[in-house]
Amino acid sequence: MSKTDGKILVLDDDQGVLYTAKMILKQHFETVITEKDPAKLDFLLNQHKYDVIVLDMNFSYGLTSGKEGIKLLKKILQKDPDAHVLMNTAYGEIEIAVEAMKEGAVDFLVKPWQKEKLLATVQAIYALSQTKKEVEDLKTSQKIIVKDQAKDYSKIISESPIMNPVFDAINKVAQTDANVLVLGENGTGKELVARAIHDKSSRAGENFIKVDLGAIQESLFDSELFGHVKGAFTDAKEDRPGRFEMANGGTLFLDEIGNLSLPLQAKLLTALQFKQITRVGSNKVIPLDIRLICATNMPLYEMVAANEFRQDLLYRVNTVEIKLPPLRERVEDITPLAKHFLKLFGKKYGKPRMRLNETTLNKLRSYSWPGNIRELQHSMERAVIMANSHLLAPEDFLLRDEPAENNIAIDSFNIEDMEKIAIQNAVRKAGGNLTQAARQLGFGRSTLYRKMSKYGL
Repeated sequence: MSKTDGKILVLDDDQGVLYTAKMILKQHFETVITEKDPAKLDFLLNQHKYDVIVLDMNFSYGLTSGKEGIKLLKKILQKDPDAHVLMNTAYGEIEIAVEAMKEGAVDFLVKPWQKEKLLATVQAIYALSQTKKEVEDLKTSQKIIVKDQAKDYSKIISESPIMNPVFDAINKVAQTDANVLVLGENGTGKELVARAIHDKSSRAGENFIKVDLGAIQESLFDSELFGHVKGAFTDAKEDRPGRFEMANGGTLFLDEIGNLSLPLQAKLLTALQFKQITRVGSNKVIPLDIRLICATNMPLYEMVAANEFRQDLLYRVNTVEIKLPPLRERVEDITPLAKHFLKLFGKKYGKPRMRLNETTLNKLRSYSWPGNIRELQHSMERAVIMANSHLLAPEDFLLRDEPAENNIAIDSFNIEDMEKIAIQNAVRKAGGNLTQAARQLGFGRSTLYRKMSKYGL
């Protein structure tokens, strides 16, 4: 007979009651802890979060008022307001047991009880505790999902032939559960590709959960991805599912996977290999059923060669690889994208009559867009906000000058601005070869990768 993965605490001054309760409950629950001394309650509550606590009403010899039980009940609920407490009382103490329920106890048992009655009551309360946990997990998940889904994720807009292989790959891979790695510069639309795959897949009705790995502190990695139970660490004030758990049945999108340190890469690989995770502070294994899509602007193959990215993790995440071209190679897409953003921001800022003339479009098409679609989006938004006419002119767009030799001019004495521009120029001069660019800058490759991520390059 399989046991339920539950934690039960029985606190009673009668050693016989403790022995009998443990003998009955241990057959059905993984963890059953019994204790005779109520002074150890604080210690016990700090050790575990219990699914059910069976609490006696009286501990001191000769006392029958039940006040001790009420006092201990209040202590339990003060420490854990979500605790499910079952009061264990003698026949003559039913009135005080009812008072205990008013104070927050879930139910009470009258001693002497039959073993079937004890088991049935504890199982019912355990089921109640699990239902409440599921509801709380769902609420937490929905807050994150709703916040994520509130963003505007339009369909991929393209008229460029260079994007045909991308669309072909999306259509083919969406029909499978294969892991996908999306590569491309910042701002090229990697998340839109991930969402398109999800929307065309059999998992479209399930959650799409995004994790920006570049924004997660290393110390919070386990909690964010795998979740935690209440009390697992100082700020863990409630049970919380991780992003893996929220994505179960759906798609998990890990953005900026190239930013992970080697120790975190090992943790991620373990979860993917065994298809299971465990919340921080818990021993309960949670099986995973997810579609994994990863994305990065980092040169993962060069990083593998430099022992900065695990080769086994790369093989795990890139069953299918999709490379997104930069906007400078998709000149045909600049006009439809600009018109799309113009319509979007015109509506947002109450300027629905905004238009682009051909001179302005020529300027947009002749610019290299180092920040890709994201830079075009921001430029259109600024132009809509600041324009004095409904017709956007070339001067409404403050695009960066592109000096001779395709270098970016340094017009700031801010150290970080100068470093960013130096990196951009070195990468341009090296033709995109980051190893050569790092050598020119006097950086190690890993330092260059980190700085490029820092500056959004």
